[in-house]
Amino acid sequence: MRSGLLFAIGRRLASMLVTLAGVAVTIFLILRVLPGDAVTASLGVSAGLLTHAQLVALNQFYGIGQPLAEQFVSWLGSLLSGNLGVSLAARVPVASLIGTALPVTLELTLLAMALGLLIGVSFGVLGALRPGHLADGVGQAVAVLGLGVPSFIIGTALVTFLASTFHYFPSSLGFVSFLQNPWLNVQQVFFPALTLSLGIGAAIMRTTRAAVLEVTNLNYVRTARGKGLSPAAVAWRHILPNALVPIVTMSGIQLGYLLGGTVIVEQIFVLPGLGRLLVTSISNRDFPVVQSITVLFAFSFVVVNMLTDILYTIIDPRTRTR
Repeated sequence: MRSGLLFAIGRRLASMLVTLAGVAVTIFLILRVLPGDAVTASLGVSAGLLTHAQLVALNQFYGIGQPLAEQFVSWLGSLLSGNLGVSLAARVPVASLIGTALPVTLELTLLAMALGLLIGVSFGVLGALRPGHLADGVGQAVAVLGLGVPSFIIGTALVTFLASTFHYFPSSLGFVSFLQNPWLNVQQVFFPALTLSLGIGAAIMRTTRAAVLEVTNLNYVRTARGKGLSPAAVAWRHILPNALVPIVTMSGIQLGYLLGGTVIVEQIFVLPGLGRLLVTSISNRDFPVVQSITVLFAFSFVVVNMLTDILYTIIDPRTRTR
């Protein structure tokens, strides 16, 4: 059993490394084929006033005068050593910018995931145990809203409603961390997290409802009910634990997408996270920042999916030899 689990983990680690290598190559090539380069991005129209010698020196400084293969090896080596380069726009280390923005995105992601699980699992279980009742109807309405309406529309509508009706927009005060002002921080992060959680909760709710309905009709559940166990005991001891596999899988997928899905919502709610930093860096053609954030998003997505696969393997031992 232990060897099977270790083999499954090793196989997923190898798959993760191959995926990350492909992502790194793709990102590097895409940014290199776009019009412009690091020199024009940092100097703008002033780049046209450079002499040939100055242009050659700057190309050498930014490492863009070398063949693509050498540029990639140099960039990858720096990336693996933790050197993400210097921002062309802010003229500070990229690691410093990411270190400032990452806690905001992590807080938003974790809160959105928690709300999504609360919405999805609770409405999914209630809807499956009492189909056609009020809870099931509310859950279906949430599913339609979350799956049918994009998050940027929900976020824009929510901001407009709060600002026009209650003159309420806490992000206008400037973002503060939880340690600085817990109450203001919760206000600033809650509504963006709620916006993201509707789509997550809708997907998890539908998966949970289908999984619980499937388990409910199995023989051991009918036997448990026949022994006189209460509905709550049957649901928590027999139904939900055996419906966990698809719920865990869907939750992992949603968390992976959520890490990169904060981009638009952070823009709408003016949160200084990685998503907003990425959009700003793309506008400024700040290639070192764009490369680093994109790789970080890809790495996070792959790691979350790998951990989901491992958890899936632990929950369901039958998958270890697949």
